[in-house]
Amino acid sequence: MRVLQLIGSFNRGGSETQAVQLAKSLKSSQRCQVVVATLNREGSLLSEMEDFSDISEFNLTSFYDLNFIRQLRRFAGFLKDNRIDIVHTHDFYTNFFGMIGAKIAGVTVKIASKRETGGMRSVGQQRLERLAFVLADSILVNSEAVKNYLLASKVPVEKITVVYNGVDISKFSNHEDKSIEIMKRLNLPSEDNTRFIVITANFRHKVKNQIMLLRAAKRLLEDFPNLHFIFLGEGELLQEAMRIAAELGVSKNTHFLGRCSNVPEILAIADICVLTSLHEGFPNAVLEYMAAGKPVVATNVGGVAEAVLDAKTGFLVEPNDDDTFVSRVEYLLRNPQKASEMGRLGKLIISDRFSIQAQIERVIQLYRHLLDKKSF
Repeated sequence: MRVLQLIGSFNRGGSETQAVQLAKSLKSSQRCQVVVATLNREGSLLSEMEDFSDISEFNLTSFYDLNFIRQLRRFAGFLKDNRIDIVHTHDFYTNFFGMIGAKIAGVTVKIASKRETGGMRSVGQQRLERLAFVLADSILVNSEAVKNYLLASKVPVEKITVVYNGVDISKFSNHEDKSIEIMKRLNLPSEDNTRFIVITANFRHKVKNQIMLLRAAKRLLEDFPNLHFIFLGEGELLQEAMRIAAELGVSKNTHFLGRCSNVPEILAIADICVLTSLHEGFPNAVLEYMAAGKPVVATNVGGVAEAVLDAKTGFLVEPNDDDTFVSRVEYLLRNPQKASEMGRLGKLIISDRFSIQAQIERVIQLYRHLLDKKSF
């Protein structure tokens, strides 16, 4: 079977990271022929796609102009020329463009994806996404929470398939002995009593809510002056976050590292990892925290509770519940042995339930099931 993975861009975000990882893993599995196309050939993840020599680009400026029609025609022709059996899209923009193009080209199987619950799309965008879902043969979601969100939106249950994000746990090993080297390379304090809290989230959407951690930082530093906060992620809201850090008087202890390709190394030096989002689907960040063996304090949104076991691998709190958030972080800082136990259990859960191998098996099963269904 020939499968097209249509990826929005190669900027380092959750959906993009999972799409790139899936394409690479499917190719290396040799269980299907993988073709990759994109709406935008830009971003740091492109350097990881060396196994795909010819990635076609279908650049859009709008869904409502002549360029959209031209690109749809090009895309439909591309699908026919490459004899694509399955089109698999990964986010809002590729869902809409890809499902229409695949329909025009008469592609046998069309698979869309949904990776968030709410707070990300305008009313108009929601209408376009519903059209894409009507055209799709299946909608791949990354958590039960997203499945329930779609069911509440009247998407038929038989169209929805849950496939959890996968993590390459091998990337998170053998970094612990390099802590001092990592700190010095990143210009972070390296004194023995320094402790780190890490958050991985892009600064493109207010829904990531990193300001909650900045507010908590102000309170936590009163009792833990050697505590430092590392923010990983890029985006147009970064400068605003830095300004708020200065207003709160925590700039000295906050480190905005921007886009990072060495996330596993940075997580290795963390004492605690956090998530502060207002909405999520099933965040890669939480899986990476657990793969690194770190205790997690996360907002109980989307599918987070499907990975983080409250009081066992970390703590769940409600969005913007600063008091509970601070108290849970304080508990872990004051009880490092308990924090280590939580981190170890989290790593075991990732190995058991959220491996890349498990993800690939589920995806291949879905591909074959849909192709078999269409053959009758």
